[in-house]
Amino acid sequence: MFTVDQEKSKTQRPRVVIIGGGFGGLSLAKKLKKAPVDVLLIDKHNYHTFQPLLYQVAIGAIAADSIAFPIRRIFTKFNNFSFSMAEVEKINPESNTLTTNIGDIHYDYLVIATGSNTNFFNNKDIEHFAMPMKNIPEALNLRSLVVQNLETALVTADMREKFALMTFVVVGGGPTGVELAGALAEMRHLILMQDYHGLSKYDMRVYLVEGKDKLLAAMSPKASIKAKEFLHNADVTIFNSAHVQSYDGFYLTIDNGKTIKTRNVLWAAGVKGEMPEGLPAEAINKANRIYTDTINRVKGYDNIFAIGDVAIMITDEYPNGHPGQAPAAIQQGEQLGENLIRLVTGEATIPFKYRDKGSLATIGRNQAVADLGKFHFQGFFAWLLWGVVHIMSLAGFSNKGVVFLTWVFNYIAKNSDNRLVVRYFNTETRMADNDSK
Repeated sequence: MFTVDQEKSKTQRPRVVIIGGGFGGLSLAKKLKKAPVDVLLIDKHNYHTFQPLLYQVAIGAIAADSIAFPIRRIFTKFNNFSFSMAEVEKINPESNTLTTNIGDIHYDYLVIATGSNTNFFNNKDIEHFAMPMKNIPEALNLRSLVVQNLETALVTADMREKFALMTFVVVGGGPTGVELAGALAEMRHLILMQDYHGLSKYDMRVYLVEGKDKLLAAMSPKASIKAKEFLHNADVTIFNSAHVQSYDGFYLTIDNGKTIKTRNVLWAAGVKGEMPEGLPAEAINKANRIYTDTINRVKGYDNIFAIGDVAIMITDEYPNGHPGQAPAAIQQGEQLGENLIRLVTGEATIPFKYRDKGSLATIGRNQAVADLGKFHFQGFFAWLLWGVVHIMSLAGFSNKGVVFLTWVFNYIAKNSDNRLVVRYFNTETRMADNDSK
């Protein structure tokens, strides 16, 4: 167990403690490789998750371990880096310490890079019955649910239950929701009748429910229109300007008057910041994001910072904060690393400036949309570019190779070998033997 005194005695250099091994936390730690500081990264998992491909784990396109990479492996050659697998329970700004499940940890500079979690907007029934997908255990839960329900649909004599088991509702029309709906539609057309003899693709229905009046609202109008066209062509039923009112595990009610019988509600409708206790309420907004200044310093503190999805930096250009995407978190991590070095060496800091490199979203086989500056294109080339960008962004050469070869096999075979139920998901209690909750 760590203690505050032991932590202080290890070094005379400033200690930078980073909570969270996501994109922001890793980019910050990398930036501090040669800095005159000691870096301690804390995460409840000992691996980094490539979240943009979680939906492919959920629908069985790729294996879960191909999008995870050991954090320690990333920093093997970093002499000023250490890692602790722990859960941070509370931040204690008055003593510059963290309360964790492995003891108290001292910091000179603290960076909160804990990311976000699913936002159910305080609807407890939806939280209980709908399926989130923000980490690997949740993606595996979702994969088990989908496969189990298809297996049950094969043998049930209750046609009403079969209808609900084969109806899939994705809530949320952002990149995650669109990609998930597209993947389910692809499974319906290419895989269902091939693997599940006795089920027809006409029995399976895919819905997409989005509260805004268009899909992919953060992307260009062309991308939004084309994404909707791709999904329509794949027989996905889309409800725009529609909000889920309730879900009891069987009936999903939407405020447009529609009620859908379904056992499969996949929730991708919103996120909220995830952080330990300890910061005052005035430092946090309604979406549980931490207010920061232009160098990602938490307002009211000199030595506490926040980056990525959990942070909100209000600027004229981004009045609602920067997009909750990996590029923003990575850039904030890199810039904060530079500023921490400047703070330690007594130099002036540099305000963060986000460089929007564009957005990509895939809707299914050979179909994607791309916004790259002034260039907006859709279709096969956008799909190829999406694949290249995601493979190159994966941590670890082995993961890049595994995902690439898996995608090649899936493309040729029009099928996948990863639809395995490796642990049963209890659909009655909505609980599984894992740490996703």
